[in-house]
Amino acid sequence: MLIVPGLHGSGDDHWQTWLERSLPSARRVVQRDWAQPSLLEWSACVRDSIEASTVPVVLVGHSFGCLAIAEALRSVADRVAGALLVAPANPVRFDIDPARLQHRLPMTSVTVGSENDPWMAFKAVQDLAQVWGSSLINLGNAGHINVASGFGPWRLGRELTEMLCWSARMDVVPREVLTLTDAWSHAA
Repeated sequence: MLIVPGLHGSGDDHWQTWLERSLPSARRVVQRDWAQPSLLEWSACVRDSIEASTVPVVLVGHSFGCLAIAEALRSVADRVAGALLVAPANPVRFDIDPARLQHRLPMTSVTVGSENDPWMAFKAVQDLAQVWGSSLINLGNAGHINVASGFGPWRLGRELTEMLCWSARMDVVPREVLTLTDAWSHAA
């Protein structure tokens, strides 16, 4: 499993860092400069991390990390078993033509969005999820689904990741088993 953070790299209290610490198979994709997102550079790091894996991976992206994942999947999709794409950032905010990311993702994916995310309007998240062929989960008014929005340890994120891993028949053993209903009740 590969954790793909966005701008500033998902600090210590972020749900991605919590997920990385709680699942032994998780590894973080490290970018050269967390403060200067570049679609081509960041997607190359994602691609290199995928290619370095000896097994198909599940990708867990947040914000700009989702954009880097979508770009990387143009060339390494056969090595990816699934993707969780949380609070994708609006590519226009980074001078990226949105059409560049408008391609169907060739594996199971889940996109999670929020109705009041300052980084991308929910309608745009809906449209992107549809183009990607992703299942879509609306968390309501959950902001950018980051620490500032109250998302440190995030059980739903972990449950979704584990479901993607399970559906891909990957070797991820959860430390606790939650039903999806339980996960929803603990979404934040």
